[in-house]
Amino acid sequence: MLALDVGERRIGVARCSLLARLPEPLTTLEHTADVIQDVQRLVAQEQAVQLVVGLPRGLSGQHTPQTAYVEAFMTALEPALHIPCAWQDEALTSQKAEAELKRRGKPYAKGDIDALSATYILEDFLRDHPEAA
Repeated sequence: MLALDVGERRIGVARCSLLARLPEPLTTLEHTADVIQDVQRLVAQEQAVQLVVGLPRGLSGQHTPQTAYVEAFMTALEPALHIPCAWQDEALTSQKAEAELKRRGKPYAKGDIDALSATYILEDFLRDHPEAA
C-alpha cells in the first residue's frame, strides 16, 4: 500500500506492508512532467494494491485551491494505475511531520516533511479503515 502527500512542487510517498501495517516514509518525488510515470513505477516496484491520497481542506473542512489541485492531479493519475485509490483527510499532517522532525534535532529537507506527512496520512487511513486491503 502506498500513500501520497501531493504538493505543487513535491509529492511525499509512504509505504506499508499489508501484513505488518507499519507505514514508513519511502521517498519524495519532484512534481515534473514525468510524475505520473514516476508514481506508476513506484506502484509496480512496491507491488502496491491500493493508493491512499491525502485530501487537503481548509480548517473548517471546506474545499480550497489546493483541494482542487490535488483532485485534478488524481483525475490524471488514477486511470494510469489500475489499483484502487482512496482519499484520506490530511489535516495538519505536514505540521505534525515538521514538528516531529524538529523534535529529533537533526537536519532535514522539505522533502523529508512531505514523506513523513504521507506516512501520517497512511497511518490515519489504516486506523480509520482497519479492513483496508
